[in-house]
Amino acid sequence: VVSTQSTGYFQHYYITNNLRRLLAAMSKVLDPYYDLIMDDDLAKNEWPHLLDDHQKQEKQSIMAQVMTREMWDKYKDHTTKNGWTLARAINTGVTNPSSFLGCHAGDLESYNDFGPLFRGAIERYHVGFNMETMKHVTDMDVNKIGTALADHAKSKIISTRIRCARNLSFFPLNTCGTKESRLEIADLMEGVFSTFTGDLAGKFYRHTSMTEDEIKELVDKHFLFRGKDKMQAASGYHADWPHGRGIFVSKDEKFLMWLNEGDHLRIISMEQGGDIPSVFDRLGRGAAAVEEGLKKVTKRDEVYMSHPVLGMITCCPTNLGTGMRGSVHIIIPKLIKKIGFEGIDKIARSLNCQARGSTGEHSEVIDRVDISNWRRLGYPEHELVEDMIKCVNVISQMEDEIQE
Repeated sequence: VVSTQSTGYFQHYYITNNLRRLLAAMSKVLDPYYDLIMDDDLAKNEWPHLLDDHQKQEKQSIMAQVMTREMWDKYKDHTTKNGWTLARAINTGVTNPSSFLGCHAGDLESYNDFGPLFRGAIERYHVGFNMETMKHVTDMDVNKIGTALADHAKSKIISTRIRCARNLSFFPLNTCGTKESRLEIADLMEGVFSTFTGDLAGKFYRHTSMTEDEIKELVDKHFLFRGKDKMQAASGYHADWPHGRGIFVSKDEKFLMWLNEGDHLRIISMEQGGDIPSVFDRLGRGAAAVEEGLKKVTKRDEVYMSHPVLGMITCCPTNLGTGMRGSVHIIIPKLIKKIGFEGIDKIARSLNCQARGSTGEHSEVIDRVDISNWRRLGYPEHELVEDMIKCVNVISQMEDEIQE
């Protein structure tokens, strides 16, 4: 799940980074990679002067394009029931001008209470989605995928991974959460994991209690998430790291869940090869098992945080709707050599997908790329998986048409 250039390096990084966090906590020094550090003006609930500079630049975050002084004056003193404010919502973009989006929600109410900000951000990012006339529908029925993966494409795929984000309706989002709320979610989910059966059954590992051998095993398999991101830290994602964080791994290691990495739950289905329907089916069954387990443990009728227009609610507006990213790693050395990564990404985007390096965004591209769906909101999950399949079929065909 997490790729690095060196497993040994990452294991050393993970252990020494936790030590670094412990020393920082003892000395009460704020760590910009984990701790929430507010812009000086926003900390005083005043208009952020840094934003004036950002808004003069040719390249601006979506938040900077949307935010105005009039909007600030109207909403700056409003607080949601969980304590989220406009200052907290825009802190990421103010302190990190290179941010593409630049704003986060702290709870479901954020999307309504700070409507002009989030509507502007959502409609700019999710191009074509109109909050007045459209409504998101969740549908993870694998049988509705209408396009098959071509054999020539399947033979080139190394691995397939599809994930979706979910948040619990009875907690604030983690940007607005506390150490106690994260721990409570982890305790609750430990009970839910015990309800899993069949190929979904497995083991839960907490970041705070893993042994060195367990850390090594999870690092070797590229399963473990690490945190450490300045932009996410500025939203409150990584507060109180690593408390309340954990990873669930099924016995066959094809079904994983991240707890409190960003959103409350990151549900992940993956396997080697190109059996995309199998991976998507497992994801749907996993998301349903989590929902049923939560209902059983909490005695609640509704457990996932959702919105009638926006679908599944996430901390970052980019993931609204499905909260889903489906991807394959595909070997296409001839196409990479002929048109380069940028050319492949341009083709992918014309087909509602995107290309990344196989070890993450901005990573080096040699003989393979990561192809994933770009759209999230306004389209059912099965349609987004079909986007990916169609794109991979085209990319694979182009590879085969290149003469040696």
